[in-house]
Amino acid sequence: MNYNDILGRTVKNIPPSGIRRFFSIVEDDPDAISLGVGEPDFVTPWEIRDAAIKSLQKGYTAYTSNSGLKRLREEISGYLLSRFSVDYAPDEIIVTVGASEAIDISLRAVLDPGDEVLIPDPSYVSYSPAVALAGGVAVPVKCSPENGFKLTPEALERAVTPRTKAVVLPYPNNPTGTVLGADELKAICRAVVKRGLIAISDEIYAELTYGCRHVSVAAVKGMRERTILISGFSKAFAMTGWRVGYVCAPKAVTDAMLKIHQYVIMCAPTTGQYAALAALCAGKETNYAAVEEMREKYDMRRRFVIGELRAMGLACPEPSGAFYAFPSVENLRMTGMEFAEKLLKSKHVAVVPGDSFGAAGEYHVRMSYATGMNRLREAMSRIGEFVCGCK
Repeated sequence: MNYNDILGRTVKNIPPSGIRRFFSIVEDDPDAISLGVGEPDFVTPWEIRDAAIKSLQKGYTAYTSNSGLKRLREEISGYLLSRFSVDYAPDEIIVTVGASEAIDISLRAVLDPGDEVLIPDPSYVSYSPAVALAGGVAVPVKCSPENGFKLTPEALERAVTPRTKAVVLPYPNNPTGTVLGADELKAICRAVVKRGLIAISDEIYAELTYGCRHVSVAAVKGMRERTILISGFSKAFAMTGWRVGYVCAPKAVTDAMLKIHQYVIMCAPTTGQYAALAALCAGKETNYAAVEEMREKYDMRRRFVIGELRAMGLACPEPSGAFYAFPSVENLRMTGMEFAEKLLKSKHVAVVPGDSFGAAGEYHVRMSYATGMNRLREAMSRIGEFVCGCK
């Protein structure tokens, strides 16, 4: 049977993830050090795991409501208000299967076939495929390393056409670590309002900023009514495998998203929801001490990695958020893909080619510093040897 005739054109035209390709290679190489996957190396705190265990012991294994546990949505509401000055009622919040599902249902809820979505380039690998799967057209907006890969209102407005429906605002940014300051964000938001766009704000790294506090798009004056806010527990709470995220928006929008969610998902995993509830309750009692401790360790690693890369002669914008470095390898006369392939083959260190995140990343690679210092030191030593041999 010719399965090429069976598969849909949209799926066939979506390239496989560049991140997963290198991750798969590393799995078969026992000597490899992976700086590829954006996953905290911390174990989920015990009080969160314990709450999940107890929920199973008590037999809490049935479906929750489609929107998620009411108490969890209440805690998410309180958390967003206390940490980021964003006010959403529990019935404006849907608990999702990670932030990834939140991205998917947000796009499917607002897009008609052919609608365009502006996406800063470089940014997270899933945005453009998710737009395509929702019937839309992803429009990359090139961001420059000269200004730290920040989206500017001028670049945004140049990309707008009569078909533009929404813009993705992925800050702090994966892969660059870019953060927008309050004034920069307000300028972007003025352009969004001027052009009548919907802002899909992915704030999954909101707790992981260094030397500054995260400013939520929904907290900017005039933006709440046109913002879909996406976040989750994976990064800040070290809960990647639990697959619990959430999406917030005005009720008319979440009602539309809920129709998609209830038909294709039903509800997020019940055990994960109880774990997420424990994460927020424990965090509230300790002023999020576990989150702060992880952030401090990431910051230490960040400063180490950036210092090492610059000492090698690799230009690297200062990442102010998330847990990635995005150095340029252009001075080695290589693309990011060539660098990543040769580094893995010769030194057994895996990084991700920058063009996995968009064309603007062609001469860059992404390195995650969400791993222990001993492995980071060894990885930087191997990368230094490799770079020295390329000069």
